Amino acid sequence: MSRGSIQRRGKQSWRIRFEDGFDEAGRRKRRTFTFKGKRQDAQRELTRLLSAADAGTLPEPSKATIVEHLRAWLDGTHGLAPKTAERYRELAELQIIPHLGNKVMQRLRPHEVKKWHDTLLKAGAKSGRPLSARTVGHAHRVLHRALEMAVETETLARNVASVISPPKVEDGEVEILDADQITTVIDRLAGHRLYEIVVVDLATGMRRGELLALRLSDIDLDDATVRIERSLEETKNGLRFKEPKTKQSKRTISLPPNAIAVLREHRRMLLETRMALGLGKPDADSLLFAELDGLPTAPNRLTRRWQDACVSLDLPRVSFHALRHTHASALIAAGLDVVMISRRLGHKNPTVTLNVYGHLFKRDDKAAAGAIEAAMRTRGKPGTS
Repeated sequence: MSRGSIQRRGKQSWRIRFEDGFDEAGRRKRRTFTFKGKRQDAQRELTRLLSAADAGTLPEPSKATIVEHLRAWLDGTHGLAPKTAERYRELAELQIIPHLGNKVMQRLRPHEVKKWHDTLLKAGAKSGRPLSARTVGHAHRVLHRALEMAVETETLARNVASVISPPKVEDGEVEILDADQITTVIDRLAGHRLYEIVVVDLATGMRRGELLALRLSDIDLDDATVRIERSLEETKNGLRFKEPKTKQSKRTISLPPNAIAVLREHRRMLLETRMALGLGKPDADSLLFAELDGLPTAPNRLTRRWQDACVSLDLPRVSFHALRHTHASALIAAGLDVVMISRRLGHKNPTVTLNVYGHLFKRDDKAAAGAIEAAMRTRGKPGTS
């Protein structure tokens, strides 16, 4: 195996040099890397580089910067939904490129990723204000996915964004209405155009786009169920119906009695409104929640209407998405297991549910201890097995 050397360049800065075969002219190829950290860490890095060189997996030198790679990745084929691509591009331009963009991608080190996190948490917003840990985590995910593509195309030997975890999201970042606030919202929205969709969201925990994509045929009031098969997405190119967020997002969930009563009345009012406007009876594909002319309501328009209602009706100042969080919180408080909650919310798996709502589950396991104690007592009785 090729031998290498480590030379100090400064305080905890090292130059790593080693030979890596021969070039096309038969001359020895010498590789040089800069490493920051302790000497023993630099030695481990040299060993890793030599192993990669011997295995033929060490990428050829590249001066491509993070900004060049990010933009090329986002402009190319990346398998992202249009709305997700827009959000990724926004995060890249606002949170990644201004801080890391000019860095040569192959020279990015884990400690620089950690420093980037700290900078965003202190003053990462466009206004100079701190960013939430959740937003920093989203930006980290964009960087990670972009670097992972570079690993797959053998431009990078490893993804340094895998070494450093994104900052932990604090419990308070998930907005939830308490019982009194739920009552306030429902009471004050009575007669408002948002009343029905808010009640259904609180009762089902559906995503905003899922609610706006519901058709009359998706609701079975006799069976007390709603079927989620698609979602409405808003991008710069307009509105489009798409497959749900994940495979698990296609689901059928039960409706509580209060939501059924509200939907029966809403369906009756929808019929009357359409007849009054000369639109005729709604068919099975008519949208459940739409504009007066039957056209889809843009998700951002729904958000603005909610924000306006929060001001005009003096409602709790939370996001519309907080209604989904509130539903999840109610399920947890009722003692439902995480698998069932995950399925109802349409999460990819229960791990996602725990990542978002883990702090809401009871932290003690007294119930589990009691169950074990009861089982042990039963085992100890004569005649039991």
